[in-house]
Amino acid sequence: MHNKKRLEMIIEKPALKRASRVLEEAGVKGYTVFPAMGGYGGNMRWQRGTDLSASRDMVMIISILDETVVTKAIDALENLVGAHIGVLSLSDVEVLRPEKF
Repeated sequence: MHNKKRLEMIIEKPALKRASRVLEEAGVKGYTVFPAMGGYGGNMRWQRGTDLSASRDMVMIISILDETVVTKAIDALENLVGAHIGVLSLSDVEVLRPEKF
């Protein structure tokens, strides 16, 4: 097994294209996007699809990163998350095929 970092970000759907571009430009080899169905934070509950325009829908982006791109990706995403509703976390993981990340 090989040590890598797992980045998880929940962000407003309108910011997804920009977040994807930031990750790609930082050298991230891949990521997966999931719809976030609902949650609780900031003393309020939210649920996907309650806004007719879907402008407040949230998505979750998950990526496994090599340590060499972590700082570049985090620095670029910090500005994005600060400008939108969102949460970013980073954790240690072990992977089987390190060349994929």
